Amino acid sequence: MLRLISALVLVLLISTLSLGQQSLVGTYKIVSHDVQVNGTALQNLGKAPHGYIVLTPDRFVAFYTGDKRKFGTSVDEKAALLDTLVGWSGTYRIDGGKIIFAMDASWTEIWTGKDLVRNWALSGNRLTLTGNLEPFPTDPSKTAVVRQVWEKVE
Repeated sequence: MLRLISALVLVLLISTLSLGQQSLVGTYKIVSHDVQVNGTALQNLGKAPHGYIVLTPDRFVAFYTGDKRKFGTSVDEKAALLDTLVGWSGTYRIDGGKIIFAMDASWTEIWTGKDLVRNWALSGNRLTLTGNLEPFPTDPSKTAVVRQVWEKVE
């Protein structure tokens, strides 16, 4: 009987998501996106970015853009649009206070196939993701620290 109970507990532990991961599942709207690039504050997405991150029990997709974007027709205007766009997807896992995103697609190839680690904190319906010093996605010769605040909408 003890073996049966032990086996059942083991199966439940293996198949059940961590409590942190379960609490993150949902759709979040971006509230703010702050970046320190080479130590200088930059709001490359403006003061009011638009977009969402959707977290399922084991996958995620994020797509967000800067504010005040305008349709581009010239090469320079289209390049400026790319600089105010972020999109990525893949799987994720929780490791204590860290969320590890395993990128299977990204808007810049710098993240595709790599892990992106963020510190996370959940306060009410607000999720804050803070990065460590890492390459700046639109200019890998620079380093950046990103801090995002998301608000759960469902």
